[in-house]
Amino acid sequence: MAREQDLRARPAPNRPPRLTSRRIGIHTSTAGGVFNAAERAYRLGCNTLQIFSTSPRQWAPYELSGTQCAEMSRLRSLYDLKPLVIHTNYLVNLASTNELFLRKSVEAFRGEVERALALCAEYLVLHPGSFRGADRERGLLQTAAAIAAASKDLDLVKGGLTILIENTAGSEFSLGGSFEQVAEVVDRLRGIVPIAACIDTCHTHVAGYDMVSEEGIYQTLQHLDETIGLNNIKVVHCNDAKAARGSKLDRHQHIGKGMIGKQAFRILLNDLRLAHAAFIAETPIDKPGDDRSNVAALKRLVV
Repeated sequence: MAREQDLRARPAPNRPPRLTSRRIGIHTSTAGGVFNAAERAYRLGCNTLQIFSTSPRQWAPYELSGTQCAEMSRLRSLYDLKPLVIHTNYLVNLASTNELFLRKSVEAFRGEVERALALCAEYLVLHPGSFRGADRERGLLQTAAAIAAASKDLDLVKGGLTILIENTAGSEFSLGGSFEQVAEVVDRLRGIVPIAACIDTCHTHVAGYDMVSEEGIYQTLQHLDETIGLNNIKVVHCNDAKAARGSKLDRHQHIGKGMIGKQAFRILLNDLRLAHAAFIAETPIDKPGDDRSNVAALKRLVV
């Protein structure tokens, strides 16, 4: 408690971040308390951020106090950090064919929704899951049904929370490797929960879409608009790729230093049809300062 009180008493740093017409941020550590992510994001020059609300690889959730949630909201208001994006635990698989695992996934996802509401987050990002042991269509149906079940009796509309279905790298049993699959889950949940999409540039590239040539990037955007709708893309995960197009290998790289290059990020950041979106890097930290460098690299691409 003393640590939280000390943080609340701390004045705002006298360092205005470089202004940008886009919301640009990075996945930020919550070490020492979830509210610390807001401090870190501001000091990295962000005006939006993404976090995990609990351990991404454990079922047992972290304890999240009301004091921590209130401090996160205070710091976000102070630093104009919006939206707050929460990424769901990686263990959650709402398409699982194992009844026990599915039950644990639904319970864990409900916990994610509850914590997102407590933190006043705008978006909760979810990978649609793996359908191993079934077929793709059944997997898509089950994911949509599980999201609805996990969100039952929770007022997402009043809480200002939207669930975002993220496209994936397209590995053998994963859902979401095509824009059509993401669109199907989104369409099935309309009118049931607030729902939209998150597009990951690395996943898009390794799933086989052209994110390298200028013509290909615009064709990919057109396809995205025809399937999901660019107005439904609320978050763009800005990640360069270590692997080749169509490889299905989800390996993130620093902005402009991978197989995608800078052009795709420049086009995405400056497309007025995506001006409403938050651009969040999930790039590696190979050495101190890499997080700041990737945020700065994205900012420099905004015209």
